[in-house]
Amino acid sequence: MTRHWWCALILTVAACCAHGGEEDEMMGFIVDDTISHIGHDFYYSFSERLRDTSPMDFNLVVRERPDARWGSLVTVEYQQRLVYRRFLPPNTVELKDEAYAAADWVRRQVVQRKLEALLQDTTDLEKDEL
Repeated sequence: MTRHWWCALILTVAACCAHGGEEDEMMGFIVDDTISHIGHDFYYSFSERLRDTSPMDFNLVVRERPDARWGSLVTVEYQQRLVYRRFLPPNTVELKDEAYAAADWVRRQVVQRKLEALLQDTTDLEKDEL
């Protein structure tokens, strides 16, 4: 009797662990693709604010294109789509307020895009076909 109970327990645990699918992915990453000191400072403050204010159930990429004359173009992508874009001047000293505002904006955009995805009618098309 005990042996049957252990077999049932092992099969139940194995079934629970084997439930993973192709939609399982790791969440909560903010990828740093910045180059300059300004970009790194922006990324640090941006990620600090997001981790403090949201559950981080999504992934983001922070990219930077530095330019000596115009400053750095900083972009944030969510699901390979642009959600934030801003030029930061080359002589910027204090980026914390700008990065915090960007984190709040990005968080609102991610929530809005998740709601749009939930409310989207995809009865005859897959989501990647839209």
